[in-house]
Amino acid sequence: MQTIFFCRSRQFTRRLEETRGRLYRMAYAWSHNHALADDLVQETLAKALKNRHQLRDMNALDAWLFTILSNCWRGHYRREWRYEDLNATELVHELTPDRIHDEQEIVDHVRGAVANLPEGQRQVLTLVDLEEFSYNDVAQILDIPIGTVMSRLCRARRSLKTLLLDERSPSAAKHRHLKRVK
Repeated sequence: MQTIFFCRSRQFTRRLEETRGRLYRMAYAWSHNHALADDLVQETLAKALKNRHQLRDMNALDAWLFTILSNCWRGHYRREWRYEDLNATELVHELTPDRIHDEQEIVDHVRGAVANLPEGQRQVLTLVDLEEFSYNDVAQILDIPIGTVMSRLCRARRSLKTLLLDERSPSAAKHRHLKRVK
């Protein structure tokens, strides 16, 4: 029995390390702050290690970890809501090498557009489209109904498309509002 627990413990720790990068990407996508994302991931991993006995199925580890991350994010947001407007935070990427400038510019446009989405839409969009969680998993992670996941995702994708088209072509916004006269 002790050997099985020891093997499971090693497997658990290895899986945590494998998931660390994905957790960081998600925390950064939500917070747009490198230090805060790192703190959220550390808090998530500490809670996971402390409560590993609660995980019954290793196949559900990813959803369990992202649920913990979501709860840590909510806790941070509740503590800091008076001091920081997360929707007003701009994404700035200081390390843009010359040889990938054009690619980085596109990435910045997309990140900026995602950052302009409301928090709920941003969370659902990143979990479904970046991390490829199912609607059901996202509903469990964020503790919201599955219908809310679908409607937020639809609105987020529509808004993202509009934001990206408007950024790409400033004149597109003018022409979109012109009506055809017969």
